[in-house]
Amino acid sequence: MSDSSASERLFEQARSSMAGGVSHEARYAEPFPKYIARAKGAHKWDEDGTKYIDYAMGSASMLLGHAHPDIVAAISEQATEGVFFADCHATEIEWSRLIQKMVPSAERVRFVGSGTEATMLAIRIGRAYSGKDKILRFEGHYHGWHEFVDLGMKAPYDQPSSLGILPGTVDATVVAAPTIEAVESALKRDGEIGTIICEVSGANYGSVPLPEGFLIALRRLADEYGAVLIFDEVITGFRWSPGGLQARDGIIPDLTTMAKIVTGGMPGGAVGGRAEFMALLDPAFEFEGRRPGVTHKGTFNGNALVAACAVAALTKISTGEPNRQADAAAGKLRDGLRNIMANHQVAGAVYGEASTFHIYLGEGAEDGSVAGLGAAKIRGVDPTVVRGIRGGLRKRGVDLMSHMSGVTSIAHSDEDIDKTLNAFEDTLREMIADDVLGRG
Repeated sequence: MSDSSASERLFEQARSSMAGGVSHEARYAEPFPKYIARAKGAHKWDEDGTKYIDYAMGSASMLLGHAHPDIVAAISEQATEGVFFADCHATEIEWSRLIQKMVPSAERVRFVGSGTEATMLAIRIGRAYSGKDKILRFEGHYHGWHEFVDLGMKAPYDQPSSLGILPGTVDATVVAAPTIEAVESALKRDGEIGTIICEVSGANYGSVPLPEGFLIALRRLADEYGAVLIFDEVITGFRWSPGGLQARDGIIPDLTTMAKIVTGGMPGGAVGGRAEFMALLDPAFEFEGRRPGVTHKGTFNGNALVAACAVAALTKISTGEPNRQADAAAGKLRDGLRNIMANHQVAGAVYGEASTFHIYLGEGAEDGSVAGLGAAKIRGVDPTVVRGIRGGLRKRGVDLMSHMSGVTSIAHSDEDIDKTLNAFEDTLREMIADDVLGRG
């Protein structure tokens, strides 16, 4: 019998058949990634049977927790009727009407295959409607992996993140710091900017928060300069409130991109927008001599299995109760993490909105806030510290989403939060003893 773990053995097999052994480069880990066998509620178990309290929650998709009974029932019932028809069906109408009811900007909806496809389509609509090729996007904001939004995704922000990127897409992208001064300067300087896209939480689902009043000012500047404003609510949508950040704060974009929770955690996504913008997708509507003005296809868009899952999830979320429960769990966790850091005189901050939490370890947050620190400081925490937190928590049965962040769901109990706090305190003690943490 081999002494290697099940995950190690599986990775050896994966390397011989899958490029890099993974389906997503962020899942790659050395010496091998973990392989998950099952998940239920707020927990998941790897192939060796190790149990984790999960704060990744399907990359923030699972507001209702893993394998929620309503979701399981909806998928099972639909599967008996067929999973994919390549035809229209009634459940996609029900799904679109739920989104229309919940998301203020979504006067009309079009389904897509993923969050990446959602931003790709929204940008195409923005370019067609404005008649201008260039888009304005912000440093460090993530909108998927397609070429329209590669430049600016990660530092250095003036260089593509990958080989194989067409120079034309780089030339058509203007990257700005997330400040109103930078936005106004770019719009004044370049008259070819016709579309603005923004991760409305700030970069990395709020780990680098936006300045106070930024989105209100962005809406004003988009109107002033005739630019189409896209809110990327792939994570904030249905998590910041049942109708996303725009419903909570009353700031309405022209177009909204959605994925993750909008499908109940299944593959897929959606673009919602004001009727005049979404009309460009209507084959019965002529725009600039074309019907439709913007072509959009996708074999699995709105497929029945995803639609059934989405309707079950959004019906429950539309009540607002799941948001209240998940927000309360995250609030208790943030408070506990702050108290532990203060008790051990560890420099840093714990912050986050709605059902998210972010941990910053380092100087400059003496007031408990990371406002003004900037992306380079917040995301530039010593990798040894990041590995220490993530590794220390994981060996104690707690798994984060990315960096030193995570999300909660309705399934995270007080017991889960208490166990997480104990694991965090033990991890800090270990790191302090190993002299890898700064003290406040």
